Amino acid sequence: MAMKIYTKTGDEGKTSLIGGTKVLKSDRRIEAYGTVDELNSYLGLCLDHLKVNKINNVLAEIQDRLFTIGSALACDPEKETKLIIPDLHEEDVTLLEKEMDKMHETLPLMKSFILPGGNITSSTIHIARCVCRRAERCCVRLQKKKAELDPLIIKYLNRLSDYLFVLARFAAHQSGAEEVPWKPRV
Repeated sequence: MAMKIYTKTGDEGKTSLIGGTKVLKSDRRIEAYGTVDELNSYLGLCLDHLKVNKINNVLAEIQDRLFTIGSALACDPEKETKLIIPDLHEEDVTLLEKEMDKMHETLPLMKSFILPGGNITSSTIHIARCVCRRAERCCVRLQKKKAELDPLIIKYLNRLSDYLFVLARFAAHQSGAEEVPWKPRV
């Protein structure tokens, strides 16, 4: 018989970290990995919109890294786990930088802030970028609470939001959508 997806163990507002520690579902660690999961879901939507194989391969790799980050965040840092949790590497950040540099070569010079949008693909990527920034803020709050957190996670999320900004511009440019500059009311 197949395992049921519902366990009813969270019905009272608690969940378990990897390692067995029960915490409230409002715990900062749960908020952080839940936001990373939300980001990963938005990246799946971005993949569905994009038609560029090379970018889709990079986004699929990013989704894998986000599962790595989520796994690290879901662990109780005070307990040993028998699970093998994959690591994030500095090369993962470097990949994002190299991909941004490639896309940036084809983009027009940005002379002002731009409003998110242009088309459905670009807009979706901008939403993912905003969720990425929120995930980064969640991780920074977690780190400031003296929780054990690999600083590379924050670095990766920071670079990923930059990557998503460039990708949104790239997607708009590739489809011929015009960027709308922000013209502040003065």
